[in-house]
Amino acid sequence: MADSREPLLSPKHDQNYIVQHHEDQDQLHSLLISTTNTISFVPDADDIPPINGIRDFLREFYIEFKKLWYLAGPAIFTCICQYSLGAVTQIFSGQVGTLALAAVSVENSVISGFSFGAMLGMGSALETLCGQAFGAGKIDMLGIYLQRSWIILCTTASLLSLIYIFAAQILKLIGQTEAISKAAGIFSIWMIPQLFAYAVNFPMGKFLQAQSKVMVMALIAAAALVLHTVFSWLLMLKLGWSLVGAAVVLNASWWFIDLAQFLYIISGSCGRAWNGFSWKAFQSLWGFVRLSLASAVMICLEIWYLYALILFAGYLKNAEVSVDAMSICMNILGWTMMVAMGMNAAISVRISNELGAGHPRTAKFSLVVAVICSFIIGVSLALILILTTNQYPSLFSSDSQVRDLVIDLTPLLALCIVTNNVQPVLSGVAIGAGWQAIVAYVNIGCYYVFGIPMGLILGYKLDMGVIGIWYGMLSGIAVQTLALFLMIYRTNWNKEASIAEDRIKRWGGHRLPRE
Repeated sequence: MADSREPLLSPKHDQNYIVQHHEDQDQLHSLLISTTNTISFVPDADDIPPINGIRDFLREFYIEFKKLWYLAGPAIFTCICQYSLGAVTQIFSGQVGTLALAAVSVENSVISGFSFGAMLGMGSALETLCGQAFGAGKIDMLGIYLQRSWIILCTTASLLSLIYIFAAQILKLIGQTEAISKAAGIFSIWMIPQLFAYAVNFPMGKFLQAQSKVMVMALIAAAALVLHTVFSWLLMLKLGWSLVGAAVVLNASWWFIDLAQFLYIISGSCGRAWNGFSWKAFQSLWGFVRLSLASAVMICLEIWYLYALILFAGYLKNAEVSVDAMSICMNILGWTMMVAMGMNAAISVRISNELGAGHPRTAKFSLVVAVICSFIIGVSLALILILTTNQYPSLFSSDSQVRDLVIDLTPLLALCIVTNNVQPVLSGVAIGAGWQAIVAYVNIGCYYVFGIPMGLILGYKLDMGVIGIWYGMLSGIAVQTLALFLMIYRTNWNKEASIAEDRIKRWGGHRLPRE
C-alpha cells in the first residue's frame, strides 16, 4: 500500500503542484482522500483564492458580505421578534398592576431566564453538527441530529420543570418579597409549556439556520409577534384575564412558532434534510449529550454573568436607584445584543458550513468580515447612545437620581455595546468550530475568577458603587474577548476542517459533494 502512494507523495509531486496541474479535480479529490493516513486534510479546490492586494480583498469582502447578511439580516429580525414576546407581555402586565408586572418580570428574568440560557446553550450544539454536516453534503443526517437534540432537550426540560414548580420557594430564598414570590411562583407553573416550547424550538431553529432557511423563520416570528400583541391586549386587558391571559398568550405564541416551523420542515421544503422520524436518533446520544452540555455551560456562563450585575446592584446602599439604573442600561444592552445574537447565528453557520465543506480559508475570511461588520455596528450604536446621553434616560424614568446615574453609566454602556457586538461573533466561531468545552473554561476564568471579584472589589471595597461593579464586569468581558481573539489567531484552520471531517465521519459518514 505504501509503494502505491510513493509517486503521489514524492517531493516533485507535492500537493500544490498536483492541484495546479491535475486535469480532473474530482479524481484528484478522491485520490487525496484515499491517502488520509498520510495527509490529514486537503482543502477543496473551490476554497477562497489567495488574496493579493486591496482589490482582491474588497472583491472577496463583498462576496462574503452578501453571504453573511443573507443569514444575519433575517436572524437579527427573528431574534428581535422573539425577544419582544416577553417584552410585550411585561408592558401589558404593567397596565394590569404593579404586582402583575413584578411577577412577570421576575419570572422572565430569573426562572425563564435561567431555563432560556440552558436550553439555548444545549440547542447550540446543533449549530456545530448540522452546519458541518450540511457543508459536507451529508444532508440526510440533519434530520437525525434534530431528533437527537429534541430527545436531549425535552429530557432537560423535564428536569428544569422542577425549578418552575418550586419557583415560589426559590424566589423567597434569594430575597424576594412574599407577595412577589407567591405571584411569580404561580405564574411560573403556568409557564411550564413555554419551557417545553423552548426544547422543541431551539433545535428546529439551528436545523433551519444550517440550511440558510432563515427567511421563513423571520416571517413566522413576525406573525407570532403581531398575534401575540393583539391577543395579549384582548385577554389581559379587554377580557380581564390578567396573569392567566399573559400565560395563555405567551405559551400559545411560542407553540405557534414551533408548529409553523415543524409544518414547514415536514412539508418537503427541506428535501433530504428531513426523511421522517428514525430510530437512528437514539444512537450516539452520549457524544451528543457531551457537546450539548458544553454548549449549555458556555452560553449560560455568558448570560448569567450579565444578570449578576443587577443582583449585585441590589445589595448596594442606594439599592433602588442602582437597580433601576442598571435595569434601564441592561434593557438597552439587551436590544442591541439581538443584533449581535443574529450575527452570532450567521457566523456560526458560515464557519460550520465552510469547515464541513473543507474550505478553511473561506471560514477564516468569513470571520474577518463578520468581526469588521459587527465592530462598525457596535460603534454606530454606541455613538448614537453617547449623542443622546442627556435625552434617552427620560424615556425610561422620571426620577432625577435614576436619570443621573444612567447618564454616568452611559460611557460604560457604550463601551459594553461595542464589546458585546464583537464578542458574540467570536463565540459564534467557537460554536461553528465545536470549541464549546474549551470556551466554557475560558468563560469561567475570565468572568467568574477575574471579572466578578474585580467588580465586587471596585464596587464595595473601593466604594465605587454600581459604576465599580460595571467596570469589573466589563474587564471580564474584555479579557474573555482577548482570549477568544488569541485562540482564533493561533487556529490552524486546515486542522479544524480535518477535525470537522472526522466528526462527520464519526456521526454520519464521509464528506460528499453538495448538490
